[in-house]
Amino acid sequence: MEFSTFTIEMEGAVAHLKLNRPQVSNAMNRAFWREFPAAIKAIDETGEARALVISSTGKHFSAGMDLEVFTQPDPDMFQGEPGRRGEAMRRLVLQLQQCFMVMEQIRIPVLTAIQGGCIGGALDLVCASDSRYCTEDAYFTVKETELGMTADLGTLQRLPQLIPQGLARELAYTARKMSADEALNSGLVNRVFPDINVMIEEVMAIAQQIAKQSPLAVTGCKEMMNYARDHSVSDSLNYMATWQSGMFQPTDMVQTFTAKMSGKPPEYEALRAKVPAMLEPLKK
Repeated sequence: MEFSTFTIEMEGAVAHLKLNRPQVSNAMNRAFWREFPAAIKAIDETGEARALVISSTGKHFSAGMDLEVFTQPDPDMFQGEPGRRGEAMRRLVLQLQQCFMVMEQIRIPVLTAIQGGCIGGALDLVCASDSRYCTEDAYFTVKETELGMTADLGTLQRLPQLIPQGLARELAYTARKMSADEALNSGLVNRVFPDINVMIEEVMAIAQQIAKQSPLAVTGCKEMMNYARDHSVSDSLNYMATWQSGMFQPTDMVQTFTAKMSGKPPEYEALRAKVPAMLEPLKK
């Protein structure tokens, strides 16, 4: 698949999506909002990738929503009967939210590598990833507040679960910049690197390490931790027991022990493609 706002490469079992509009600070134009969720779903559906890295090019990770979206809005957005206009706006916001929610819904871990500015919609994106890493020059800002609107694509819901509640509120209320050091100390990012080249090399190495593990075990970890984030401990443990009753099989464990005895790395079976072959005709 070819895209106009980013490229995708496979390095072994790791997919690498790289934003490639550095001339406009990788701002998210209309094409991005169509292409991004389609690409993420396609990566997951094949079952070939076992981890996904999202990075970008140029000085900044992303400036967030492209100004063209604000300066050239759909003329029908602010016209017509108020009730129907409001319903259409709600549906639009839900569709945009789903563009980033898809990162939580896919079976593989998503790692984001951030340099320079991570602004507005870009912060929505990285908050929906499994793990975040950045360079020393990186900064994060809830830019929407400064523009006179409330951030609506996930930052206000996810950021308070990643960093202290009071700090998340301060960032949202003030729209100030959070530095790389502050992001590290508060837990928003896992590690800080001196430059983008070192960061990409190290983050890809982490992704490759993930890809070496049993894909069934890894997707189980992601499913359980996402569920536990949104439910009580009791409900989460109950779901864990149910998951194990259906998903736990000795195959991968036998593979692991056999590999250790032979001194060779295990070769786990990939997860199956999401769409069974018998359903393919329905897609046409």
